[in-house]
Amino acid sequence: MGKSNSSRDWTQIYAIYGMDQWQTLVFLLCHAVFFSLLSIIFLFYFGSIFHFFQTLFPSPGAARFAAGFSGAVTSISAVCLFFAAANFLYSAGPLHYEMAQRMVGSVYDWSSVKLALDIGCGRGILLNSVATQLKKTGSSGRVVGLDRSKRTTLSTLRTANVEGVGEYVTCKEGDVRSLPFEDNYFDVVVSAVFVHTVGKEYGHRTVEAAAERMRVVGEMVRVLKPGGVGVVWDLLHVPEYVRRLQELKMEDIRVSERVTAFMVSSHMVSFRKPSQHVVGPGEVRLDWRC
Repeated sequence: MGKSNSSRDWTQIYAIYGMDQWQTLVFLLCHAVFFSLLSIIFLFYFGSIFHFFQTLFPSPGAARFAAGFSGAVTSISAVCLFFAAANFLYSAGPLHYEMAQRMVGSVYDWSSVKLALDIGCGRGILLNSVATQLKKTGSSGRVVGLDRSKRTTLSTLRTANVEGVGEYVTCKEGDVRSLPFEDNYFDVVVSAVFVHTVGKEYGHRTVEAAAERMRVVGEMVRVLKPGGVGVVWDLLHVPEYVRRLQELKMEDIRVSERVTAFMVSSHMVSFRKPSQHVVGPGEVRLDWRC
């Protein structure tokens, strides 16, 4: 697993999987270039800018401070925007791939896995990592990728064939808030940077959006077999998922250390569905080795 991770560089990952939300990256880069040009203008034409501020402020000191402050803010904005673009580019590819390996590694026994589910499979980075693990263990298992878009699922199947794991992958279009599967169906359920997007039409911090996300967590538990393992890597809302998993009496809940992804905080949480009903909230363990 480590060898596979180290043998992949940025160009290989993006060549196979491309990039979601590339418009965001273009937006950040365009604004970074714009503010960089403004910084250069401030540098070369500071005298003229200073004289302009003198028309606004009676004190020369105040005018100089205003001109210098404006130039500093412009330069800092350019640096921050370039950093945000770099973090977005890294998070969408190499970090996503690395976290997929860590999620796969958090499931201790893949040899007994017959069916796995990736909720919100997207480009297939996590989906193909699961399939690769099944292939390595010689398992006859399969992994199902679920996404809201049929166009996405077709693209995901193509990346699975490129990775040489097409025979282990099935993709399906469906609503993640009402999974089209029976109860206790999968041995493993995973999801990467997807659940936080559910309910976004209501606004991320609204009660309605939180309720939609909790529906997805409940559906993950519903389709998971007793004794099965779930692993979620997501942004911002992981504490909500942990509370919901406790309410549903899940066992062995583990929360990883914070990872900055897409310029915000992210965590990986794993859990196991108990073989029998358990009374009382589940214990949460902070596992920095996840």
